Amino acid sequence: MVGHLLAQWQALGAAQMALVCRRADRPLAAEWRRLGFPPRHRIVNPETGTGHVQLDCLRGRMERVGGGLTAWVIALGDQPHLRMATLRALLAFSKKTSAAVCQPAFGGHRRHPVILPRDAFLELRRSGARTLKEFLRQTAVPLLECPAKDCGLSFDLDFPEDYERWTPAKNRMRNENKMAGKPPGSC
Repeated sequence: MVGHLLAQWQALGAAQMALVCRRADRPLAAEWRRLGFPPRHRIVNPETGTGHVQLDCLRGRMERVGGGLTAWVIALGDQPHLRMATLRALLAFSKKTSAAVCQPAFGGHRRHPVILPRDAFLELRRSGARTLKEFLRQTAVPLLECPAKDCGLSFDLDFPEDYERWTPAKNRMRNENKMAGKPPGSC
């Protein structure tokens, strides 16, 4: 799954990537070695299992981020099922509104990935917020929602069983849409 996510964001033009992981995750470390992913781009989240990205682990690595970057995408590792069209639309939306934090919106809720413009990223470095959700509630940077029609935004694939459930549901949805005359990928 990690290889898929890295390839996905490379195809979308990511200039630099870092991965957040839990401490002592041996299977993930083995996958990084297999992929040749450099250790300097690995960020350890000391508080895994909380359901939130802990910002302390990101702040410690922010000094290593390239100075020429204009935006940062915080994407979840448990969402490899998001459609490329959804991610492209979010990136295009972010480029048009480059001074705002951008998030896809589906089902009346903001979702991941989150795109932070440079000003938000710099503010995050100084923020006392513990989680990304907390930071987004208190940031002075405008927050904009990019409407999306990707029902995959509403859930994560945390376990192999989740992926197994998603695949038949996706196929069923594709067939129902075809019969209803809806475009492929509609929810």
